[in-house]
Formats: sequence, C-alpha cells, structure tokens
Amino acid sequence: MPSYTAPVADMMFLLRDVLDAPGALSLLPAHAETDLAMIESILDEAGKFCAEKLHPLNRSGDEEGSRLANGVVHTPKGFAEAYAAFRDGGWTGLSASPEFGGQGLPRAVQILVDEMLSGANLSFGLFPGLTRGACEAIEAHADEHLKSTYLPRMISGEWTGAMALTEGNAGSDLGLLKATAAPRGDGSYSVTGSKIFISSGEHDMAENIIHLVLARLPDAPPGTKGISLFLCPKFLVNGDGSPGARNTLSVGALEHKMGIHAQPTCVMNYDGCQGWLVGQPHRGLAAMFTMMNAERLFVGVQGLGVADASYQTAAAYAKERLQGRASGASGTAPIIAHPDVRRMLLTMLSTIEAGRALVLFTALEMDKETTHPDATTRAESAGLVALLTPVIKAALTDFGFEAAVLGQQVLGGHGYIREWGQEQHVRDARITQIYEGTNGIQAQDLVVRKLDLDGGAPLRRFLGLIRETLATTADRSELTTERDALSEALGHLDDVTTRLGGALSEVDERNAAAVDYLRLFSLVAYGWLWLRIADAVLRVGDVTTTGRRKLATARFFATRMLPQSQSLARQIAAGAAPLMAPEASWF
Repeated sequence: MPSYTAPVADMMFLLRDVLDAPGALSLLPAHAETDLAMIESILDEAGKFCAEKLHPLNRSGDEEGSRLANGVVHTPKGFAEAYAAFRDGGWTGLSASPEFGGQGLPRAVQILVDEMLSGANLSFGLFPGLTRGACEAIEAHADEHLKSTYLPRMISGEWTGAMALTEGNAGSDLGLLKATAAPRGDGSYSVTGSKIFISSGEHDMAENIIHLVLARLPDAPPGTKGISLFLCPKFLVNGDGSPGARNTLSVGALEHKMGIHAQPTCVMNYDGCQGWLVGQPHRGLAAMFTMMNAERLFVGVQGLGVADASYQTAAAYAKERLQGRASGASGTAPIIAHPDVRRMLLTMLSTIEAGRALVLFTALEMDKETTHPDATTRAESAGLVALLTPVIKAALTDFGFEAAVLGQQVLGGHGYIREWGQEQHVRDARITQIYEGTNGIQAQDLVVRKLDLDGGAPLRRFLGLIRETLATTADRSELTTERDALSEALGHLDDVTTRLGGALSEVDERNAAAVDYLRLFSLVAYGWLWLRIADAVLRVGDVTTTGRRKLATARFFATRMLPQSQSLARQIAAGAAPLMAPEASWF
C-alpha cells in the first residue's frame, strides 16, 4: 500500500550543491543567519508531520469528502485535529513577516514544505496555502488597522483565508463580474453577490475565515478597471480582537468535483456582508494579483508534490511486481526490468527533480526581490520571478498531471483501483492545470506579456544564465551529451522567440504559439537545471547510488526529453492558420 517519504536529501542537495543557497542567503540581511543545518532540521520535522499525520488522512478524506449540513461545512474525520496540530506546531507562519508573528524564514523553506503538504495530502495543504496568499495581499495593500487586526491571527493559523473572485458569468475574464459594494457611511461597505469555486470558503477547522472579495463600487467604471477588493470576515471582530457577530455571508452549496474531495470548494453568497476596502478604489485586481501570483507558484508546487507522491508509489511497486520475462534472465522478472516501465519512471523522475530545482531557483530570486540591499539586484530578481511565474504554474502542473498518469500506468490495473492511491493522484492533480488561471492562460501571459517585460530584459537575463552554464561546463567531457542537447534546444528557443517578435508577432499568432512555446521554454529550463545538477554531482565527487542516479537521469532527459524541442519549434512555425482556418460551424 502507498506511503509518503519527504525527499529531504534531494531538496538539500539542490540547496547546497546546485543553487548555492548559503551564498545567496548570506547577501540578504533578513536571512543571513539561516544556515543549511537549520533548514534541514525544519524539513525533517515537516516531512515527519506530513508522513505521519497528513498522508494517513489522504485516502479517507477523499472517500468521506467535506459535507454541508444546515449551512455548516464539516471537513472529513481527522482533518480538524490535524490542522490543530499543524497550527500548534508553528507551521502556518514559516515565511510570514516577523512583524505580525511570522518566522520570516526564506521562501525556499516554505516552498519545500508546501511540496511535502501537496504530496502527502493536497486537499489539506490548500487551507494554509490560501491563508498565506491572503496574508501577503493584506500585508502589501491593506491599511495598518486591517493589518494589525487580521494578520497576527491568520499567520498564527487561528484564522484562515479564502479568495473570492469567480462568478458564474465571470471566470478568467474578471471584468464581467457583478458583485457590488456600497458604502455604509462608517468606513466599511456592504458587499453583495455570489461567488463560485471558492476553496476553503467555509469549514470547521478555524474560528474565523477571512474572505478577500472582488466587487464593484457604485461609481466603478466598466471592465477590470472598476474592480475593488474587500476584506469580509466570517465573524466580525470585537474590539479585543475576538470573533464577534456572524457576518452575512453563507454557503449556498459545495461543488461536486472530480478530485480534492476533502477540500470544501464552495458557492459563497454575500448578502450585504460587511467588508473593508483593501488598497485603493477600483484597484482591486492589482491588489488581488499579489495573492494570485503567490497562489500560482503554490499551485505549481502542488503539481510537483503530487507527481513525487505518485512516483514513490510507482517506483516501489515496479521493484516488487513480478510480471513477464527480462532479457538475459530466467524466470519471472520485476517490471522494473522492462524498458517501457523504466521510460515512464525516468520521465516522472526527470521532470520532478528539475521542476523542484526551478521552483527553488525562483524562491531564492523572490527573497532577493524583497530583501536584497541593492536596488538593481532587486529589480532584476523581480523580473525573473515575473517571467517564471506562469512557467512554474503551467509546466509543473502539466508535467505533474502527466507524471500522475504515468504512475497510474506503471501499476496497470492496480493503478485504476482505489487501494494504491494512484487514481486519486490523477483526479487531484487535474485541477492544478485549471485553477488560478488555466495553463493556456498562463502560456498567453508568458508569450504576450512576460517576453516583452521591461523591453525583454528578464528573458535575456534568464537565457544568459543558461549560456553561462554551457560555458562553465565546457571542460567537462562527461557532460558533452547533456551540453550539446541543451545547446540545440536553446537554439530552437532562440529561433522561435525571434519569430514571435517578428513574423508571428500578431495576437492570434502569439496565442496560437503560446502553449507550445511554454512547453519549449520549460524543457530548456529543465535541461539547464539538469546540466547544473550533473555538474554538481561531478564537482562534489558523489559516487553514491544517489549521485549515479542523478547522472543517469540527466542523460535520460537530454536524450529522451530535450529532443521534443525540435517538434515544438516546427509546430510553432506552422502559425495560427491551421487552427483558425476551419469555420466555427464545422466543430
């Protein structure tokens, strides 16, 4: 039966030997005293909690699901107790601001714990993940009174957060939303409207739930320029900070979903609900994007965590399951001996480890963006984070879902039944490609907006880092195959990027290329990180099984994954015509 083990050793290898986290953090006054021993200790304890407390609830929570009875949402058995232990253990405020009770740890630590939470129990991990995003939006945009009233209780985990964007007629196009907010005359507003798909919108795990709600003021201009953001607590807050009277918000229904059954995804009704403006009037979308961008990175990590959980089950099963004959051996062999099973496992492993490296690279840049003493460095890091956010959200969830399906396939018929957990991974992972902006929208964001950000400076900087690694590894003859494959794939990316700035620059052409371009971009990024991983193995002289496995996986990625870059480039070169030529009535 499935189990979960946090991959702490692989995480620490990336931080220590590949990305030089100690060197990066030493330049940041806020994190200069955070050493690797401390990080490893935190990750070890987080891994134990996830394996021992959360993973055992994953299947039972999926089978039981959250339920709505008499207006109250009940989470599955054991979830409230697990959350209390999670909160009391201090896990809710790892990267949060010390000013409001957080521990102020580097973003990389938080992201690695998020991966563990997602691998052990994706539904559970959404509760603290959404709360953290809400906290970041409040801290960045709310006034001091709102921050001092709400942030300490949210960061401590006593209260949780939710974001209420989507309406029945307004999904990705938030300019269509109809929820309204009318001034009450006392500095607060009456918020009225109905929202759908609200994760953690109502539950029994915290004494208060803080909703960030998008709505329109009476004088709002049409479209996205007329949206404001409001903080609406489930319970109004008394003068002493305790929860008071129930606010006029309620659950209309729970969504019936393909996966994440333990996570209550709510239809929320706001009936003249009292709320407070966060940020400036009509600037709510900009404020909400602070939370949305944080959640997009978090969702990418969800895809990574589920992929790793699926891989762990598949690899263990493949070494034990006897089926068929292996070349050169007598008797029945374990299926790990068969080339196709190895293809599936190596595909999973190669995208998991490179995805983890990419998100950790980005996490270190996020800390530079906010705490580095040099303004130029902060600006450069901000550009890299903006460029890579849609890539991480889309690539890690696309690869994550593909890995979950491959993990199911490795188990054959056993992967299709419930006991092994693989079918749940497939169902749970599917939503990650959809929420927080579908992956098609992320690809359009990359191609239409982020490639041209700051005149293309972040893109040039990122590609420059890849060329720098190609140059610094030039004397390693052991890595010729990996280096040549990356160089060729980078050439395809360069060519396509040039085309998108010229012959394919019109909107339809860019949108038609977007998904393939993001895939190409992510393959090149992963190839870059595998070259760095392999170089680090050789540099530290790691001749252990782990080191040899990493070198073999780097070779697999270079020879079996990076060649996809050529076909992607050809697909993009075909342009929009094959997509747009058929008349709509033909479909």
